[in-house]
Amino acid sequence: MPSHQSHLKNLDYSVVQQCMHCGLCLPTCPTYDATKLERNSPRGRIALMRAIADDRLEVTRTFGDEMYFCLGCLACMTACPAGVNYAELFEHARAEVEEQRLLDSPKRRLIRWFTVKWLFMDLRRLLLVGRAMRLYQQMGFQTLLRRSGVLKLLPKRLQELEAMTPDIPKEFSAEMIPPVTRAVGERKYRVAVLTGCAQDLIFSEINRDTVEVLAHNGCEVITPPEQQCCGSLHAHNGELGLATELARQNIDQFPPEQFDAIISNAGGCGSHLKHYSKLLADDPRYCERAELWDRKLKDVHEWLAQIGVKAPARDGQPPLKVTYHESCHLSHGQKVVTQPRQILKLIPNLTLVELPEANWCCGSAGIYNLVQPEMAGQLLDRKLKHIRSTGATIVANGNSGCLLQLINGVRQAGLPVRVAHPMTLLAEAYRRSAAPN
Repeated sequence: MPSHQSHLKNLDYSVVQQCMHCGLCLPTCPTYDATKLERNSPRGRIALMRAIADDRLEVTRTFGDEMYFCLGCLACMTACPAGVNYAELFEHARAEVEEQRLLDSPKRRLIRWFTVKWLFMDLRRLLLVGRAMRLYQQMGFQTLLRRSGVLKLLPKRLQELEAMTPDIPKEFSAEMIPPVTRAVGERKYRVAVLTGCAQDLIFSEINRDTVEVLAHNGCEVITPPEQQCCGSLHAHNGELGLATELARQNIDQFPPEQFDAIISNAGGCGSHLKHYSKLLADDPRYCERAELWDRKLKDVHEWLAQIGVKAPARDGQPPLKVTYHESCHLSHGQKVVTQPRQILKLIPNLTLVELPEANWCCGSAGIYNLVQPEMAGQLLDRKLKHIRSTGATIVANGNSGCLLQLINGVRQAGLPVRVAHPMTLLAEAYRRSAAPN
């Protein structure tokens, strides 16, 4: 392939050569921890990327497999003393894999076209599929199918995928959240809330709870009914062109100059949303607005901690024992670590128990649990073991992918543990405060 089309060869070389090969990232990498193979570590992967950029190595299927074996959890970025931008390298490496079709097959091509290039490029299509799934579940067909024993005739992997099917809520975000929600009391800020794609499809009540919490804290909240995907799914899977297209659409829908903050409540989405300026650096129409967008984009925990979140009233609050699992992209990508804990501790009668290895990946990692089920399963088992050790009855988390992974995990393990977003727990506490005695 001509070098001018190569993502790694055209990447700013200073990014490629940042790695000092010190090895401090190795103990933080879940795949290296599992295999102890250098190529499965951040240092090993960067060495492969640099060899390609230097024309010392051809891009092969083995390289493609390695890039997709990486979780993209970004724990290495937290550990790195040199500040290596592994997230940028990782996305360009996967784009290289897709550009050269190293993993191409008719089945993979069809799946990527349907999901990445069609379904998630227009969320009206995604919600249409969601409505069909909701009807399938509400009419009892899913329960009937599971009880019939027919699923046992399917290959094991298809049985596992069916068991991971999420419960579709009764209403999506646009059906329960008005386009404009007034602040409770004095309006101090005007913010926009991004309802997301998977978040809207599976966890629309978290969006409602987020809007409610923001309104309680002096925010007028703008929530347009028809929104687009943030593009993280596309960027993390080698489709940087599609991610750029979605970035433009989001900036047009949420002009950053009109808001005090643009709010994300999903750690993985927020980590990508804060880097639109990188995607649009060469676009003269959008580059300045993208830089403003990056400054205005806030994770909801980060924003609430910044403006000063109100504590719920103490009356009527039941005792809660909660532990907190950190979303990789919230903690390592956005560096939002203390704020969710601070917000949870504001809830009266809530005891927060620290989770061992709280920032170790749970195995969700976008669609990693779908394409790398064995490694994802090992990481989930490890996470569930630590959750069990806390004795908590609730595990809180701020990312939709992690939430679904944990929900499926505790259900399969039979753990009496509720999985909830911190905004849901805070919104419930506000409602109890307002309830008549």
